[in-house]
Amino acid sequence: MRSLAQHSDLIVAAVMADIAIVLVVGAVLGRLARFVRQPPVMGEIVAGIVLGPSLLGLLPGHLTARVFPAEARPYLNAVAQVGLLVFMFGVGWEFDKRLLKGRRGAAGAVSLSSIALAFGLGVVLATTLYHDHSTVRGHHISFTAFALFIGAAMSITAFPVLARMLTEHRMMDSPVGALALASAAIDDVLAWCLLALVAAIVTASGSGDLLQIAGLAVLYVAVLVLVVRPLLAYFVRRWARDRVSPLFVVVLIAGLFLSSYATTWIGIHAIFGAFAFGFVMPREPADVLREGIKRPLDHVSMVLMPVFFIVTGLNVDISSISGRGYLELAGIIAVACAGKLLGAAATGRVFGMPWREARTLGLLMNTRGLTELVILNAGVTLGVLDGRMFTMMVLMALVTTGLTGPLLPNAPVPVDEATRPAPQMAGTGSRT
Repeated sequence: MRSLAQHSDLIVAAVMADIAIVLVVGAVLGRLARFVRQPPVMGEIVAGIVLGPSLLGLLPGHLTARVFPAEARPYLNAVAQVGLLVFMFGVGWEFDKRLLKGRRGAAGAVSLSSIALAFGLGVVLATTLYHDHSTVRGHHISFTAFALFIGAAMSITAFPVLARMLTEHRMMDSPVGALALASAAIDDVLAWCLLALVAAIVTASGSGDLLQIAGLAVLYVAVLVLVVRPLLAYFVRRWARDRVSPLFVVVLIAGLFLSSYATTWIGIHAIFGAFAFGFVMPREPADVLREGIKRPLDHVSMVLMPVFFIVTGLNVDISSISGRGYLELAGIIAVACAGKLLGAAATGRVFGMPWREARTLGLLMNTRGLTELVILNAGVTLGVLDGRMFTMMVLMALVTTGLTGPLLPNAPVPVDEATRPAPQMAGTGSRT
């Protein structure tokens, strides 16, 4: 009989083996994704689903349960959360006000119109879905929380995925590409604010508790802006003038995790702390910070985020959808596409875009990708989504993102990462 220590060692060993499997399968499917004009992250996301109950779990021998035993999953989740927080820090850092230069009005209008229509249609859709998905893990979810979450999930545009698509399709410098990127930057900030509101409503036990969360959130933002941002700027001047000091990297990572802890303690989820900390991060000296911090953290994210995909995939069970579920899935995809396509394209026309460019703008704003998965996993953590709803929303994210590349006009086959120099402008980091 194995001792307790041996059993613990075997669990840790299983976690290491699971990570290896996820990395290899994700790399293989990521390469295959290129052949169908998809970003590599689409293959990695599919890898997580393939290794879960949707495919591997259907084979004889309960392979998903054997390969990813229940005792190993908490460890995998912890690793995934580290990767997720590093990724969210990068998303916040990649927001660059220079993207809005000369196009604030148009970008703001496109973003607000696409969010407003997608959010409104999402809330309407929630009224038809609520009855069958109002109970999560034995707890009743209020319609307000459910509807607001569905609306927020429909509103997202994946800024990092969009930036990479524009680079690979050589549209970064085109007017429609630049406008889409600027609009997506505003879109994501607003969508995260909406999700923070949903998290506060779900976490609060009453109106008094909600006011307390709101007050603490305002205090947290004030501390970030008035204390943390100047302090980071001082550290950059002291420790990152010509090259990044290892001590600064330690301080930065510690600050990232403490910021995530703070927002968790407040009641608005750890991802907001990571995003906000990246948002207030200084951008200059750009070359020094990119080489000394941004690029190494992108590499960390590239290794750890596939673990996040398998944690997501283990909660996706396509076989659970049947009958009415397929109608619900069709409705979710239709509403998601209509909200972004019509909301962005119509506003593009108002600003004088030809129909062809306005259609392209709508397609680009309909890209959701990994950012949508982050929101959906937050919904599971908050207890807003049941298993079937989570599965359908993940499939919606895959479909809406998968449609973009093939439908873009004159889209060439993506350039191989190994032969293309890394993009240098904000929003084009390695993780998409």
